[in-house]
Amino acid sequence: MKELSFALIDCNSFYCSCERIFRPELEGRPVIVLSNNDGCAIARTPEAKALGIKMGDPFFKIKKFCEENEVSVFSSNFALYTNISSRVMNTIIKECAKVQVYSVDEAFADFSGIENKREFGLHLKTIIKENIGIPVGVGIGPTKVLAKLANHIAKKSTKAGGVVDLSEQKWQDVALKMTPIEDVWGIGRASASKLSSLGIRSAYDFKVFKDEKLIKRVFTKVGLQIKHELMGIPCFDFEMDIAAKKEIMCSRTFGNNLQTLKDLKESMANYISSAAQKMRGQNSMCTELSIFARTNPHTNAPQFYLYQRAKLVNPTSDTRKLIAEAFELLERSFKEGYQYRKAGVKLSNFHSSDELQIDLFSPADSLLDIKLMNTIDHINSLEGDGAIKLGACGISDRAWRMNREYKSPRYTTSWDELPKFM
Repeated sequence: MKELSFALIDCNSFYCSCERIFRPELEGRPVIVLSNNDGCAIARTPEAKALGIKMGDPFFKIKKFCEENEVSVFSSNFALYTNISSRVMNTIIKECAKVQVYSVDEAFADFSGIENKREFGLHLKTIIKENIGIPVGVGIGPTKVLAKLANHIAKKSTKAGGVVDLSEQKWQDVALKMTPIEDVWGIGRASASKLSSLGIRSAYDFKVFKDEKLIKRVFTKVGLQIKHELMGIPCFDFEMDIAAKKEIMCSRTFGNNLQTLKDLKESMANYISSAAQKMRGQNSMCTELSIFARTNPHTNAPQFYLYQRAKLVNPTSDTRKLIAEAFELLERSFKEGYQYRKAGVKLSNFHSSDELQIDLFSPADSLLDIKLMNTIDHINSLEGDGAIKLGACGISDRAWRMNREYKSPRYTTSWDELPKFM
């Protein structure tokens, strides 16, 4: 039986790297990407980190600093990031036997049976950079936790060339001794503090700690599994099928305060469209819908919080039905005279689309309805979100849309936003 080998492929400063693909002159220069409504820094290149810009720094506080230090600033462009992510993941899937997409910028791959693991890691790193333009780090180990640790070193070390292989125990121990316990994957601050009180300050200390019953009692089964993974004993296998979410929520802070029912309806329709598309993507239907809207609690203006929930007779994934239900809830609870700052929707109580029990006396989604929704999703996946949308979603540039003053074009999903050469 061949020994298991895991590789973690992790994109470097992913959002910033996506922006650099189409702006090569930014290579080697500080770049940051901002959160929704240009609120705070959520991605930074090493050059931006070296200037002292921290994750979560409010943009209004660092705006002048960025201007003085020629930091390139971008609003979040999730249509671009999602598309580039799919290209990276598809490249990994083509090259590896087993792949678990872990997040938008990370994937575990099965390196079991590969003779020269470091060489294959360098191959992956090279083709992803050459074909897509995204730099990645590759960490290899006999367990997921050790692969994660190897990746951390690969991205930090200037000598590693972006690939670190911890398949051999002697190199594992070297890495574990230099890794603070709080940097181990799955160990939070609270757990790190408890481990420190037991004299466990490094990953190596945790590995060799002998009282496993104490570890299991204080840190539960998962804590003990992390310890075993550091010892080279696999506890976390590949998860080829990501578990379906039990609820999907979509909420936004508005670019400007809203006062009218019409504007609030338009925002809700857009949020439901986004949430319903994600729900259909995991082959689910919902029987519960919640909506909320609130004023800004950080001002002295009159405050109001609106919340309504509806239970549906039959499961549905039809955006039109969900919007109609949300509008009924909103009309019952909306109050004039308030400055609404944020709103959102939540779809929950999911059922698989393949296993439905239908009430014969209530209208369920027909095959035509399902085919229509899937067709819209397919077109939007090719042409970019919003290429086809319902009339209830309104037109572009409405007051409720997010402020994205520094947004780059959707280079890969919108023909209208491609660079033009005359």
